[in-house]
Amino acid sequence: MMNKNYTFNLTYPFSKNITVDQLMRQLLIPRKWRHYLRIEKNILINGKYLPLNFKIKQDDQIKIILDHVESLQHPYKPSGHLPDIVYEDDNVLIINKPSGQKTHPNLFETDTALNDAAYYLGYSPYIVHRLDMLTSGLLLITKNPAVVPILNSQLTTKTFHRDYYAKVSTNSKIPDQGIIDLAIAHDPDDQRKRMVSPSGLTAITHYQVIEKNTDYKLLKVTLETGRTHQIRVHLAAIGAPIIGDPLYNPNFQEGQNLQLTAFHMSFIEPFGFERKNIYLNTKKSGLN
Repeated sequence: MMNKNYTFNLTYPFSKNITVDQLMRQLLIPRKWRHYLRIEKNILINGKYLPLNFKIKQDDQIKIILDHVESLQHPYKPSGHLPDIVYEDDNVLIINKPSGQKTHPNLFETDTALNDAAYYLGYSPYIVHRLDMLTSGLLLITKNPAVVPILNSQLTTKTFHRDYYAKVSTNSKIPDQGIIDLAIAHDPDDQRKRMVSPSGLTAITHYQVIEKNTDYKLLKVTLETGRTHQIRVHLAAIGAPIIGDPLYNPNFQEGQNLQLTAFHMSFIEPFGFERKNIYLNTKKSGLN
């Protein structure tokens, strides 16, 4: 486990004054790090350390120095293949993961999305969330461990939003919009699968039909929770299994790709205040 220094410079953009303590909480800085910032005087306002109850004003310059970021890094071998990059800044890399590729490796695999990211970056990245192997679309990877707990907190507080497109049969008898609130558990008969079960974990999915034709219905799907196979299990449970789903669609045809892609991602930039909205080009969505 290694500790490394990470420094973040930001400008407070709002007219409402807040205290230094409120700022650290707003930035979702973990309690342990807030403690070190205070006792080591490593949060500076306009170049000076000030008490936690000091009020920060619009356009004040803030410098945050983190000396206690623990990094138990998992090494990812470079794949030799560049990822399809959709967005990049100093802290995060967002790629378009193709259907059929795993997010991260098991054992000695070297052909996953994180292996591609390692090849591009020249070092092993950090994981925040995952996409199912058969699901395509936007996958966020971080470049340093300092931003991982910030983004994890955004996931927990639902500040980090993810939207998906899914294609289902045009014959699916579902309302044009709805909320699916069905707990999900492991399928005891098939270790690959999940199933709706009252003994499972809470899972909530929102959907809206945004296009209909003679071949399919296109749904916009938003997750409130992030269970494994959640969208696939939930849509199958209401009689609208996703086209190309080999596990949950009884009408799956060999050679079909799963018609599910993560097309939109929204989050607050770590150690900043701007909301980022990242969209996948529809021509690259992976939907046929």
